[in-house]
Amino acid sequence: MGELAVSRAPGEVLTSVGLGSCIGLALVCRRGRACGLAHVMLPESAGRDAHDDPVGAARPGKYADRAVPALLAGVGLLGARPTTLDAVVVGGAQMFPRSTGMEIGSRNEAAVRAQLARAGVRVIAAATAGGLGRTIRVHVADGTVTVREAGAQEVTLR
Repeated sequence: MGELAVSRAPGEVLTSVGLGSCIGLALVCRRGRACGLAHVMLPESAGRDAHDDPVGAARPGKYADRAVPALLAGVGLLGARPTTLDAVVVGGAQMFPRSTGMEIGSRNEAAVRAQLARAGVRVIAAATAGGLGRTIRVHVADGTVTVREAGAQEVTLR
């Protein structure tokens, strides 16, 4: 959780397992230059720095407001630009009863989407909400993005 990875190596598959309220954000370059995946845990860092949150500093994917820019920078180093990227958003499930007021999943999704919009990256597919965990895979060779909901078959989103 809170990690991110980028690649342009055709044999790699980037994977985030156990996405509940977290968001798996996949970025795929339409020109085949790079793919990236972040496992976003929370909507915002709220100004926390490395001193306040050493885990957050070590895991740039922990907060949406840091994960999206970090993932964009990572795929940018591999030659992808925001205008060439497609985003796929997975997760954001409601893992706690609504009565608790902890709608972290929907807040995570909204924060990720807002950051993507700010950067000019379009979301082309999503598998979010509900109450079950998911796994996302990004196949670097062809940019295919798949999702598997707990107890279900794997489905291609891109």
